[in-house]
Amino acid sequence: MFFENKINFPQKFKFITIYIMSILYINIGINHFVNPDFFLVIVPDYLPYHLALVYISGLFEIIFGLLLIFKKTRKIAGIGLIFLLILVFPANIFLFQSIEAQSAYEITQNKALVRMFFQAPLILIAFWHSILKEHKYFDIFCGIFFIPTILYFVSLST
Repeated sequence: MFFENKINFPQKFKFITIYIMSILYINIGINHFVNPDFFLVIVPDYLPYHLALVYISGLFEIIFGLLLIFKKTRKIAGIGLIFLLILVFPANIFLFQSIEAQSAYEITQNKALVRMFFQAPLILIAFWHSILKEHKYFDIFCGIFFIPTILYFVSLST
């Protein structure tokens, strides 16, 4: 055997998830600029400068999505995404509380509640991606959480 691949399956899978999340964050970030009205609906009323907040959050999604690609900047991206996900969480709460926002997104209050709880796995995945060293069981645990999380968010766009 001339070539021996020393990367195990959990590491390979993590590498794939990093690129998937990077593409998704960049895409969602771009959508903040292409279709800001879609995001304006879930900006809580008590926050000022709704359009600016949509653009700023979109810009950070693009930046962190790009930084996630490169190993040297992956930790910064993961930590940045954790903060971003926490900062945009009020939009998910508002979606849960607002009949108007639910109507605009064509979802029920129950689906909005489920959506809120999916922030936790997204934060876990961002943390996982910020860790550069291998942690076998944590890698497997996060990989298992990644699958239903990504399937859920892909189902939102269909």
